[in-house]
Amino acid sequence: MLPKEQLACMRKENTMKLSEMKYSEQITISFALLLFLVFPWLCRNVDITSAPIDPGVLSAPLLAVLSFLLFKGVTWWCMKMIWPVFAEYSMVYFEADFKRLSACEKVLIYLGFYILIVMGFVITLSAIL
Repeated sequence: MLPKEQLACMRKENTMKLSEMKYSEQITISFALLLFLVFPWLCRNVDITSAPIDPGVLSAPLLAVLSFLLFKGVTWWCMKMIWPVFAEYSMVYFEADFKRLSACEKVLIYLGFYILIVMGFVITLSAIL
């Protein structure tokens, strides 16, 4: 059995801070797109009698993501043109104000943004289908 000091030292070495963790969205998105494209072929090769989803139907989520990103980009561009004070605040002052919020307020803002993004995707997908 290891002494407590050694265990504590090992825990510190194995524990990473969140800022030290590296996560690449590009790798995840690339892998998901690859699975998205390979799934019909893979499904057919595993079971010849299976009827994989038509690739045209599988393009609907991709079209929804692209439509949502286009809408987001156009909205931000319009916001900068129509209300430049808001754009300046969000690019310069928002981060400092956000850091001064309590942990509960930060979580509410994070979850609020996430829910809005998911709802935007779902509504865009339902409009396409």
